[in-house]
This record gives sequence, C-alpha cells and structure tokens, in this order.
Amino acid sequence: MNKTPCLVIGGAHSSVGKSSVTLALIAALRQRGLKVQTFKVGPDYLDPSHHNRVSGRPCYNLDGWMCNEEYVQQLFQRHCADADIAIVEGVMGLFDGSSPTSLQGSTAQIATWLNAAVLLVVKAHGMSRSLAALVKGFATFEEDVTITAVIANMCGSASHGQLLAKALEGANLPPLIGAIPRGALPALPSRHLGLVSAEETAWTDSLIEQLADSANEHLDLDQLLTQASLCAQGQEQLDQQVTKNNATDQSAKRLRIAIARDAAFQFYYHDLFSALEQRGAELYFFSPLGDDALPPKCDALYLGGGYPEVHAEDLASNHSMLQSIRTFCASDRPVYAECGGLIYLTKGVETEQQRFRFAGILPCFARMLTKRKALGYVEVTLQEPSLFGEIGTTVRGHEFHYSELCSDPIGVDGWVAAYRVRQNRTGNCHDEGYQKGNVLASYAHLHLASRPEVVDAFIERILEVKSRVGSD
Repeated sequence: MNKTPCLVIGGAHSSVGKSSVTLALIAALRQRGLKVQTFKVGPDYLDPSHHNRVSGRPCYNLDGWMCNEEYVQQLFQRHCADADIAIVEGVMGLFDGSSPTSLQGSTAQIATWLNAAVLLVVKAHGMSRSLAALVKGFATFEEDVTITAVIANMCGSASHGQLLAKALEGANLPPLIGAIPRGALPALPSRHLGLVSAEETAWTDSLIEQLADSANEHLDLDQLLTQASLCAQGQEQLDQQVTKNNATDQSAKRLRIAIARDAAFQFYYHDLFSALEQRGAELYFFSPLGDDALPPKCDALYLGGGYPEVHAEDLASNHSMLQSIRTFCASDRPVYAECGGLIYLTKGVETEQQRFRFAGILPCFARMLTKRKALGYVEVTLQEPSLFGEIGTTVRGHEFHYSELCSDPIGVDGWVAAYRVRQNRTGNCHDEGYQKGNVLASYAHLHLASRPEVVDAFIERILEVKSRVGSD
C-alpha cells in the first residue's frame, strides 16, 4: 500500500510567502534526489505551472468544494504511487475556504482528508512572543487539524529567528523548523492573478538552485522529512478508504482532441487530461500564437483560459489560425471554450489601447476592465442539453476574470444559454454558457474530471458527431 510521506504547506494568511517557500522546498528535496509529487489546494492554475517546472512532474489541484472527498483521495493516491514525498501547497490562510463557518474548501479540509499534518508558514516580521499566541490559535482551532511545525518567513535576523523558536518552545507548541530572512528567497514576477505563469518566468537552472540554496540554508530539512515520514503512517487508513480504479476505457481510442496550450492559453486542470486519456482519447496540443492551423484530423477542440488580452496583437495577426478555428467551428464538431478561450471566440477584445479582432464565432466583442469582474466558486446546472450531458446535470467550478462581453449573445443568431450559474458566496443566479450547435463557451472554469459522468457525456458527444461528420 502507498504510504507516501506528505506535508501540507499552510499559511497564517495570504501573502505570507507560501508559494516561494513551497518552490524552495521542492527544489531542495529534488536536489537530494527525491521524486517530489506536488499538489495545489484550490482553483489555481498559476502555482501548479511553477510546481511542474521545479518538480519535473505534473501538479494536480485538490479542492474540497469543487470535488468530493473520495475523488481527492483517489487523485492523491494515484499520483503519489511512484513518489518519495508529496508536497501540498495550500490556498489563502489555513482555514480560509468557501465557508466562514466550516472547513469546506480550505487547506485544512484537504489536510484532514489526506490524514496529513500541516507545516504552517507565518510572516514573522515585527513579531516575537506574539508568534506563539498566533500558532497556539491555529494549533487548537480545529482538533482534527494537526500542525506539525512552523516556518517563520521574512525574519529580521538570525537572532530574531532564535527568539521565535524560544517563544514556541516555551509555550509547548510545534517547533520552528525554519527562519527565512527577508530577501532570502528570489523574487518571482506577479500580476493580478498572483504569480505570472511558468511560461513567462525564466525558470533557469540557476534560479532553481537559488531556491534550493535558500531552503538548505534556512530550513531544517532533516526534521521536515522526519515529520513527513511520521505523517505517512496515517496513509494506511487512507489507503483502506480508497478504491482505486485504473481501468482504461478504449472506446475512444481513435478520438483526437485539439487543445490550445501556449503563453496565451494555459489554464487547465491536469487531471482532466488524465481522465480523457484514460478513456482512450489522444490529446494534441497546439499554439494559437505560433501554429498556422489546428492539428489535422481532430474530432473536438478545447480552448482553455489564459491571457489572450496580453497576447491580443499576436493572436489577431495569426490569420491562418483564426480561419482554421472558424472552419472547425462551422463543421459541427464539438468546441468547448473557457474564459480566455471564450474571448478568443468573440469578434475581438477591446483593451485600453485598441480593439483586436479574433475568431468572430460569438456575435459580440469582449472588453478588458480595470477592476475585477468576477471571483468565486460557481455551480453550473444545465438548462439545455449540451456537450456535458442532459438538462439538470450539475458541475462545480469557479470564475476569475477582468473582462466582460460588450453585449449579450443570448438570443442572437441562434445562441442560447445552456447554463444556469449559481454563485456560491451570494446565491445569485444568472444565465450563461453560450451555446450554438456543438459550440459551448463560458466564463466558468469547470472541474470536469471530478464528475466522471460529465466526461463520459463529452466523449459520447464527440463520438456521436464523429460518426456523422468524420474528422477533418
């Protein structure tokens, strides 16, 4: 049975440096020759892209609101099977999630589901004994959540770290296993979504070595590995709860899906790729920025989220690719577009500088805003038969975007609203999911892989259309 040592990296709050600490830890562990499997809590695409680069393995998202407990446990176990250690980077503060009164959607919830202990990262600037009060609150807040050790980030000096260690020891609290001075971790570029993507970060060997050196110098890695190994003892119980299903459905073995992936389109949950491949689909990645046309003989097209507005001029000038997209959309073969992919299917995008023309499939323009338009979990209920099933099917996901459509395409030239979208935080509902024929576009990023019946419906729709129209 799999008993992979595991640590969950939680934060006292956002902006304590979880991402930089996690990347430094991954780099240092890999430097020791360990196979490090990484995970990221919450609906995040950017941090996983950096995990991928530093760990050399795909990073998977674990989310307690979009996914159920069984799915999270199976995903964790499946991808830890050949790893030496699992590192799970949390989201926001340890107990922050989709509810202000429960663990739902939080890092702490994932830690309980995995029977894993938490390494708490605290921004220690300006703190001394108060650190003990803060850690005591976190350590005793939820009895099912175990904090095994503390990392004090952004310390003032070595002596400051010694004071913090004594404060925790004197209060009989989890030990300090690291005191990282301000500026000790290399700065990584960021924008409104957090870190910029790995595509836009110069992930050189030198940068990774700097991260590893910082971890080696300022963290007690031996003690950390000991704590992670102790946590592995709890995995036997988890193994007994999880029934693995590695069967592969070959019904779609001649099915080909084109997926946009480059600097403009990069927001995907990696477990969806695995789910499609387990069903026998062949995935063909292409670049709307750099390629002249879609991959040949594909049966479906998936345009994920990303930053089409950042690369608008280059996307708009790639006329041959845009024509290839238009031809595919007109073929009645399934096309699914999320957020940035939706924008790419519109007539174009308006930025502060000018308007750039895109595919023109959706009968409207999109415009960029200076303030965030939407952020939060959503639940989608199908109110029309769609690529993902029949009326009444539900899928959970999230929205996060700084753009809006300039006009409503619903009711224009045959476009309908396939979704009824409910915002988790407010309960407000609205019609969305712009659908015409087999083209479906939405601002919602859906977690499809956690709903196997939805992935099955998608595959079945592609196969049904292929039997009628064939491949290009």
